[in-house]
Amino acid sequence: MPDLSPPVRVVTAVLPFAMAVFMRLVLGNSRLTRSLISVAVLWFAANVLMAPYSADVRTDIRNLRTLLP
Repeated sequence: MPDLSPPVRVVTAVLPFAMAVFMRLVLGNSRLTRSLISVAVLWFAANVLMAPYSADVRTDIRNLRTLLP
């Protein structure tokens, strides 16, 4: 995923969660939709927690440190 732009990365993190919530609204509160939401939340959390370790973010943080006193 290093070639993806930041907006695409956000979409890949948010879209599964949004789809799971939409399915819950359409299909109701079932075991399947609860499981989908659980997996989607884990996917979103993994994306958010791993973002600081991506090469681009590390470079941005390093550049900010040089700009700030």
